[in-house]
Amino acid sequence: MDKVMAYYNKFDEWGRLDREPLEFLVNWHYMRKYLPQSGHVLDNGAGPGKYAMELARAGYNVTLTDYTPRLVEVAREKAQELDLFDQFQGFAAADARDLGEFPDNEFDSALMLGPLYHLQEEVDRVKAVQELHRVTKQEGIVFVAFMTRIKFLTTSLMFPEHWKPHNHVDNIESFLEKGTFNHADEGRFTGAYYFAIEDIKPFMESCGFETLNLISSSSVAGAMQPEQFDYWRDRGGEEYNRMMELVYKAAADPSILGVGSHLLYIGKRK
Repeated sequence: MDKVMAYYNKFDEWGRLDREPLEFLVNWHYMRKYLPQSGHVLDNGAGPGKYAMELARAGYNVTLTDYTPRLVEVAREKAQELDLFDQFQGFAAADARDLGEFPDNEFDSALMLGPLYHLQEEVDRVKAVQELHRVTKQEGIVFVAFMTRIKFLTTSLMFPEHWKPHNHVDNIESFLEKGTFNHADEGRFTGAYYFAIEDIKPFMESCGFETLNLISSSSVAGAMQPEQFDYWRDRGGEEYNRMMELVYKAAADPSILGVGSHLLYIGKRK
């Protein structure tokens, strides 16, 4: 976890979401579809608060946590800069595996979009999801992000020198069996865990959630270049909006779940 903190102390997560707006747009579309009309929402592992700011802008009361104190401060400053500070109930540095500062059944809904793929041990992943369950009210909706083995297999085969030690087939075979990845180049992406797609729903359900949906955060448009989006924008707002509706709808098609870098699990706390 020290490597996680070191990585995000130098990494611009807000800028990544600005550079990759499709993931944000697709996730936000489904969040608005499933979120309650109002209430207190936890953004757990929020980074600098991109989603938290959008939740606050939409009128929700928001509590933000992240493992990296610097990112919590960035989020606090963003909330002030965007004149959203009054919508926040708190900002806290916290480990997703231990949300002890919050009582049971505290939140009407909760997001956990980062922590799971940084926890390489199953016991830690279970702790994080159990804590999410504990602090969410019964019937509350949760949104949890996953990265998948099948997509990272594609990435590894395409760019083996960029994702060492996946420049050797035996290491890729080991990854597919275990799901864990540790970059051989110092300072690159932190150690991570990638789920087999078929294990995501059973894992969440074993921790007390009812599955509502599982979507690909980049849908069918993850490979589209900016100029290709511009083509549809240039055809006018109505045409562009209809194109995006096709993208949003396709995100829930099970046949494309292996295409995106991130999946979004949507569940209800039993």
